[in-house]
Amino acid sequence: MTVMQTTAGPVRPDATRTDICSAPPRRHPRPDGQDRYTISEVVAFTGLTAHTLRWYERIGLMSSIDRSHTGQRRYSNRDLDWLDFVGKLRLTGMPVADMVRYAELVREGESTYLDRRELLESTRRDVLARIAELQDTLAVLDRKISFYGDAGRAREGERTR
Repeated sequence: MTVMQTTAGPVRPDATRTDICSAPPRRHPRPDGQDRYTISEVVAFTGLTAHTLRWYERIGLMSSIDRSHTGQRRYSNRDLDWLDFVGKLRLTGMPVADMVRYAELVREGESTYLDRRELLESTRRDVLARIAELQDTLAVLDRKISFYGDAGRAREGERTR
């Protein structure tokens, strides 16, 4: 199976490619050898609320979560990896409807790679435009900070004379 690259730069022809959803950097280490987590453990790992996790499942952003024999949700490492990726999509400003559409495409399988790529490329363009706006805003702030720094030094120079 061919999937997205996890690291920047070119891929060697003999390199194994893995999907970024399968091996993201982790904010909170997970216990070695464990692959079933309660909703409270997932809250601790992700910083999301239990309400948000249930909502993600209800709207189709998360596929069906396994349940224990008592009906309690049991999240897997794969679920946690998906939540990490969803967090990245949220940071891009991607609308929830687009995130749900992306999740639906993932569930439909490899035949949707082109549609997924187009959705991510559109989001990437939006992110680049936001970065450009932020860089312009940062330049304005830098000019103002420099102005006030220069004005402050000039004023201090007047006082010491």
